[in-house]
Amino acid sequence: DIVRGKDHFLGTNEEKKPLEENLKNIFRKLYNELTKEEENGTAIKSRYTKDDPDFYQLREDWWALNRDQVWKALTCEAYGTYFRQTACAGTRKTDDKCRCEGANVVPTYFDYVPQYLR
Repeated sequence: DIVRGKDHFLGTNEEKKPLEENLKNIFRKLYNELTKEEENGTAIKSRYTKDDPDFYQLREDWWALNRDQVWKALTCEAYGTYFRQTACAGTRKTDDKCRCEGANVVPTYFDYVPQYLR
C-alpha cells in the first residue's frame, strides 16, 4: 500500500511527508532511467504522461511486476500456517512460510482488501 500510494498511514504530516517524498524520488529516478532508452522511452513517456509528479501508475505497474518478490522477502522467516484457507485457491491453509504448497504464490487478494479490514 505504501508503494502504491494507497497507505492509510495515520501518523502526523511530519512523518508522512518524508516517506512520500522519498517514494517520489525513487520512482522519479526509475522513470528517468526507463525513459533514457530511445527504443522504449517514447512508449513509457506516453504511458506515464498524466502520472507526474506522484508516479502512481508507475508505482502500480512496479508493484504488479514485483509483488511476488516483496512477498517472499516479507515472509522469508514467517513459519506456520497463519493465513486462512482462501489464500491457496480455497483448498487449504498456507504451508510453511505463509506460501501455498508447490508454489510461491502470493495471496494477492490482500492487495485489494481495504487496510482496515486486514
